[in-house]
Amino acid sequence: MNEVEKKKRLKGIAKVVAKEIEVLNTIEQFKEDYKDSLIKILLNPKDGKQAALLVIEKGRIYVEGIENNPKSSISKKALGWDGFMEAKTNVFADILGGGDISLGSIVWKVITFRIKMKGIKHVLILMKLFEYETESE
Repeated sequence: MNEVEKKKRLKGIAKVVAKEIEVLNTIEQFKEDYKDSLIKILLNPKDGKQAALLVIEKGRIYVEGIENNPKSSISKKALGWDGFMEAKTNVFADILGGGDISLGSIVWKVITFRIKMKGIKHVLILMKLFEYETESE
């Protein structure tokens, strides 16, 4: 399966995330910083049918669409994710749409139970990823 076929199959949040992060594969600094990494971060909208698994592997980043079935398919055991972030779709839309992605806003959303996280140090890599995007513009 080539990249074009993978992109065609993405739905929901996976499609939105893929559009936001695909530019990172063209940034040399990103490739250099993550050339020896394998990191998986699951973004799971509570109210959505699809989850997004961000995979950073050897300086390349891509997104896989995962059916949102909490009992089996999105478990750490099944997918091997390092970080997990769960929130309602509108919270993800705020973050991905260029909204407030500062550390303070994320912490506030965790404290007020709008976001659930596991493997926080890996989830916070998302903030770094958005920094690469703003530097490239």
